[in-house]
Amino acid sequence: MGTNVKKVIKTELAPAALGPYSVGIQAGHFIFTSGQLGIDPGTGSIVEGGIEAETRQALTNVKNILEAAGSSLALVVKTTVFLRDMADFAKMNAVYAEFLGTDSPARSAVQVILPKNGAVEIETIALIPEKE
Repeated sequence: MGTNVKKVIKTELAPAALGPYSVGIQAGHFIFTSGQLGIDPGTGSIVEGGIEAETRQALTNVKNILEAAGSSLALVVKTTVFLRDMADFAKMNAVYAEFLGTDSPARSAVQVILPKNGAVEIETIALIPEKE
């Protein structure tokens, strides 16, 4: 793929966009995922079980988008974590470490009001390996 070509990434394994945006965009050798809430793609609803369950589902959604683009969680270089309540940081962080704990990417975390009253939303930037 050329360096100035944009490609929309789609997958049935992540929730459909809630508005006029794409769940993932490939640009050159990078993929940018839109923020993923803890939404079950099968039901379209936030998963039950609190911050840990929502974090696990959000990162599973991110993983599926990255894999649809030919990337992986291991190639994530930057994440942004949006939390409804910064008091949930430690619980989110424990689940986050299960997915991204080895050679962790750069990260920012901020407290915000989220769609669907979600507890967490996570977006990433990852590399897409060159095809040989």
